[in-house]
Amino acid sequence: MKLRPWFLVSLILSSMLSAAYAQPTAPAGQRFPDVLSAKVTARGAHTFDFDVTVSSPYDTPQRYADAFRVMGKDSKVFGERILFHDHAGEQPFTRDLYGVKIPAGVRAVVIQARDQKFGYGGKTIEVALPGH
Repeated sequence: MKLRPWFLVSLILSSMLSAAYAQPTAPAGQRFPDVLSAKVTARGAHTFDFDVTVSSPYDTPQRYADAFRVMGKDSKVFGERILFHDHAGEQPFTRDLYGVKIPAGVRAVVIQARDQKFGYGGKTIEVALPGH
């Protein structure tokens, strides 16, 4: 079968455009960033500081982990940290969330990260609150 030159040119251009506009794919179809660890420090009466480590292997300027939240086991959100840029050059990365007020009866919290495209999900961790 003989291919015409215009067909070859259009085929090459088509594949170049497809590659240029392709969304980055996460390993094994991973949709969400994972929370790997968290350090919690009591700041005062019912107020805590968190240093949270997140892994987002598909982090690019087009799609990245754009937040994490601290919540109760009942999913009530106590605090959220919004992330305004990708962290492609520093995986995993650690960010803080300070001054989170948590009611006296809460003994542990769950920390979850958010993907810019798919929302909250992925591996969460549960951490005990010191002094609670």
